[in-house]
Amino acid sequence: MKSTDRLELRTLAFALLASLLLWNLPFGGLLLYPFKLLATWLHEMSHGLSMLVTGVGFDHVTIYRDTSGLAYGTNEAGTVGRAVIAAAGYMGTPLWGALLLVVTPNARLARWALLLLAALLIGTSLTVIDVPDGDTFGPWAIGAIGTACAAAALAVPARWRLAIAHFIAAQSCVNSILDIRVLLRPSQVVGGKVAGASDAHNMAAATFGTTATWAVWLWAIVWLLWSLGVLYIALRLSGSRALANVMPAADELGAPGVPVRSPAIAQLLPFAREPSLLDVDVEDITGTRRVVRPVRSKRAAARKIQVRRGRWFRGPGSQ
Repeated sequence: MKSTDRLELRTLAFALLASLLLWNLPFGGLLLYPFKLLATWLHEMSHGLSMLVTGVGFDHVTIYRDTSGLAYGTNEAGTVGRAVIAAAGYMGTPLWGALLLVVTPNARLARWALLLLAALLIGTSLTVIDVPDGDTFGPWAIGAIGTACAAAALAVPARWRLAIAHFIAAQSCVNSILDIRVLLRPSQVVGGKVAGASDAHNMAAATFGTTATWAVWLWAIVWLLWSLGVLYIALRLSGSRALANVMPAADELGAPGVPVRSPAIAQLLPFAREPSLLDVDVEDITGTRRVVRPVRSKRAAARKIQVRRGRWFRGPGSQ
């Protein structure tokens, strides 16, 4: 396995383990507070993007100290628009986290992803994040998080830069799962004040025409399963990509009819350049003599054994 692949697997494991542990420690919530604000920003910006897509128009976002927030449109939404906007928050947040997880297989791409994230954070803090009642917490907090992301991209060593990108991605997915419990409350509290119904209530009203408990629970469960599914797929894509190089020799000897690309084997088997003739494995079982055997299994084909020069060669057609 390449060092970059090992690094990606380690950072993925570190991000998930740290996320789960910190949420269960006494002061873990305090350490994760900036990441919770980032998840709120992703949630509200997902609402804002859906407002633009549905033609409602996007006006501004408010983000409060208690990590709650609201997105405001410029026009009233219809039934379909209300459903799309209500679903965008809890369905969009894990998607952004999964996207960040998939596009950061190495430190170089993690740098560009963090720089892009920093630009979006700082840009929105200057343009669309509002100052409710003169409270400047939202713009300053989101701007500070964006500055921290830029510093991580430019000044942090490669190993830690990749870990930070994966940790942010994992937190975005985990937060979207943990926040589902808020949907089961009868009302939504934003900035310490009751601000109407939750997204699940709005979704139930737009789809079933009711805010009965069963309808609210149904959408909460659907969004929970969505978040879990998105996280699972993202981990599978990232993990399988890194694990693909665990057995590099499998590409050379694992599949019948595939030409040998190893120079050493190519010298020993000149006929191996012909794809139709290749279905063999090379083993060094005597220490000095090479033996060519048919490939019996993937495991046998994946064994990459260093062959020493011998005096004799025994293979198909040899005496």
